[in-house]
Amino acid sequence: MLGFFCKTLACLPLKWVHRLGSILGYGAYCIDHKSNRIALENILQSALTENHAQARQLMKRSRIEAGKALLETFFIWGKSSEDLLPLIHEVHGWEAVLEAHQQGQGLIFLTPHLGCFEITSIFYGAQYPITVLYRPPKIQALSDLVVSGRQKGKVAMAAANASGVRKLLQALKAGQAVGILPDQIPRSGEGEWADFFSKPAYTMGLASKLASKSGAIVVMAFGERLADGKGFNIHLSRVDDISTPTLLNQAIERQVAQCPEQYLWQYNRFKQRRYAMHKLEKKSSAAQTEGPDKSL
Repeated sequence: MLGFFCKTLACLPLKWVHRLGSILGYGAYCIDHKSNRIALENILQSALTENHAQARQLMKRSRIEAGKALLETFFIWGKSSEDLLPLIHEVHGWEAVLEAHQQGQGLIFLTPHLGCFEITSIFYGAQYPITVLYRPPKIQALSDLVVSGRQKGKVAMAAANASGVRKLLQALKAGQAVGILPDQIPRSGEGEWADFFSKPAYTMGLASKLASKSGAIVVMAFGERLADGKGFNIHLSRVDDISTPTLLNQAIERQVAQCPEQYLWQYNRFKQRRYAMHKLEKKSSAAQTEGPDKSL
């Protein structure tokens, strides 16, 4: 059923897909008050707006953009890379990729939940091999759809498990590229607490570890969704240091600030994992027991 839905959407112009997505997003904004609350809290926490009224306006725009993002994902999954590449108009920051190729280094593309995060790997994978990490859905049919929809050109998929991580490391050691969603909440025991927009968020350690072990060049990738269904611009920016989750989150913050209305603010980035929250409480308790640092 979902495969048929993808093929049906793929027959429409992107302009119509985005118009339908806008209607879907506005409808969600009108009825899904829980997601509105999460999005508004996250926006206020980010301090990217000057007041509450601006935060509410940004929340509304982001919910509409989220509707576009959902339908464009199915649209992209239903199309071939040859049909999708003409939708990409400009690519900024490609010199970071060329530098990695010239030095024979691997590339780690970090693509947050910002804009169209499906189009960036398809663009790169049309030219060079890239292995993209993904978390398989529990429903097998949906998992198959995710893989078939994303594996276009030279894009390969790696499940978020020990075997998938080995695939990423092998690709990097071979001088190839990998793609990771850096703001996805890791499973309990697989991350660390680090500030994201000045609030502790359970943050993946995988990207930092891969960069450290491989010496790969790290690039933030963002597929900007253009107005009126005109397509996408891709923005690439090199990140010099993600050796800690805090530095990783700071790089994501800078990326989000470029186009905050296209960030998935309703994603519960500050969700508390039980195991992770226990570690945070123990750390806080230990700090209180030790008392202030008298060496200052």
